[in-house]
Amino acid sequence: MAQENLSVVLHSQGDLRLENRSVPEPGPNEVLIQMHSVGICGSDVHYWQHGRIGHFVLNKPMVLGHEASGRVMKVGSAVMHLKEGDRVAIEPGVPREMDEFFKNGRYNLSPTIFFCATPPDDGNLCRYYKHNANFCYKLPDNVTFEEGALIEPLSVGIHACRRAGVTIGSTVLICGAGPIGLVCLLVAKAMGASQVVITDLLPERLTMAKELGADFQLPVKGGHGPQQLAKTVEDTLGAQPHITIECTGNESSIQTAIYATHSGGVVVLVGLGSEMSTVPLVNAAVRELDIRGVFRYCNTWPTAIAMLASGKVNVKPLVTHRFPLEQAVQAFDTTRQGLGIKVMLKCDQNDQST
Repeated sequence: MAQENLSVVLHSQGDLRLENRSVPEPGPNEVLIQMHSVGICGSDVHYWQHGRIGHFVLNKPMVLGHEASGRVMKVGSAVMHLKEGDRVAIEPGVPREMDEFFKNGRYNLSPTIFFCATPPDDGNLCRYYKHNANFCYKLPDNVTFEEGALIEPLSVGIHACRRAGVTIGSTVLICGAGPIGLVCLLVAKAMGASQVVITDLLPERLTMAKELGADFQLPVKGGHGPQQLAKTVEDTLGAQPHITIECTGNESSIQTAIYATHSGGVVVLVGLGSEMSTVPLVNAAVRELDIRGVFRYCNTWPTAIAMLASGKVNVKPLVTHRFPLEQAVQAFDTTRQGLGIKVMLKCDQNDQST
């Protein structure tokens, strides 16, 4: 095996470098993976531009990347369910201990969780990467590496729609048609939502949303107040939606989500904005709205793989740009500029396929 492990390393705010690191050796419960496809997430760009997200602060060089798939190269001595050559999707959040959150199935809430490309943990935007084998999932033959990498954002949509209680006949408003809003759209439709209306500032994102199955696309203009936009949503649907999934984190959009949702309905907050927001809480309280938070996902990879393998969900149109690993800085700049939807980096020199 080549000992060159080209990696995308963030040294400090604004200082993104390509450098060679050593090829890691897997432990008993780990596998070594030859990385194939890694998507760039908004959080990767945020770390690059700001050096931190909330209380996660970059204090030492960190490999970026957490939307990933690859091929197993070496298997730890205790690993039984995977073998060399298996194609796998990587779940980036691994509990470090058997705490109460792990035991009750909400391991994403564990305060000590390992998470790729979240300080102090390295990500997997590199040629070779080792990971806990229990959080590597074998891909069926009809699911591509790129689809495998897209399971990570897709999982956000699955977790959000589960938290929202989306079911057959639900009417859903999605605020924001970026990558996360679009996967929420795909999952809501797959789970039986009868009508989905989606909002965004950018017309090209709304065009993509229409192609992916949104029933209504509402452009957000600068002068629109939250209550006015909520009224437009109601007029468009003919009634207020049962469920709103807020994917922007913008204060005005959170206000719209609350005003727009039917009494007794559910508002799920996916987008992360400023720590403090002014929202119409009394309006939500007297109308018995449930406001539910989302932090990443848990127990979603098997569901996502089943959705992709069965054809119930098609994430392929989300990938609009592809770059070889050697052009990672250019790829990151493409994402920073907001071009396209999902930028994918190809890590295997000998296999640049999808």
